[in-house]
Amino acid sequence: MGVTNRLACYSDPADPYSHRVRLVLAEKGVTVQVIDVDAAHPPAKLVEVNPYGTVPTLVDRDLALYEPSVVIEYLDERYPHPPLMPVYPVARGNSRLLMHRIQRDWCTLADTVLDPRSTPATSAEARKALRESLTGVSALFGEFSCFMSEEQSLVDCCLLPILWRLPMMGIELPRQAKPLLDYMERQFARPSFQASLSPVEREMRKV
Repeated sequence: MGVTNRLACYSDPADPYSHRVRLVLAEKGVTVQVIDVDAAHPPAKLVEVNPYGTVPTLVDRDLALYEPSVVIEYLDERYPHPPLMPVYPVARGNSRLLMHRIQRDWCTLADTVLDPRSTPATSAEARKALRESLTGVSALFGEFSCFMSEEQSLVDCCLLPILWRLPMMGIELPRQAKPLLDYMERQFARPSFQASLSPVEREMRKV
């Protein structure tokens, strides 16, 4: 069966960037066909719409998008309610900068830890750096109900898939990171976040 007549998302159920897109879709309450794929072995259908064969890839009729930041901003504009970006240009610029910093400072470290090709020493160094960095800014999470905002935003959608994976990365936050731990507890309990989880991701936090 083809996927050209409705919204479809090619997604690796274990991939944090695919999770990011699924979370935005859940926040918007959008009906979507999620097509689970093995990122290491992309199916022919995916390669037809995305020459790189990467996930996440969003297909909306004749449009195919496959860069995570492009996909989530497209979804926010395509489905404007509820909005996940501020209205005013200065605030939108600040949100985009936060997303860039999350990617540069935290996601790249998480990518290193999660990459099976990383050496044990490289993984350990990235794990330590990520734990210390998150702990160092944890007080910021106590200022607002969301990250640097009172409203749920794409910034949260970029960050939460990484925080969900902390236990599987072998990262336990210390007690002094309580504002961040409280933020995680609030966010993970939200129905939209729970709806975004693949079965693989649910297993990540089972004891």
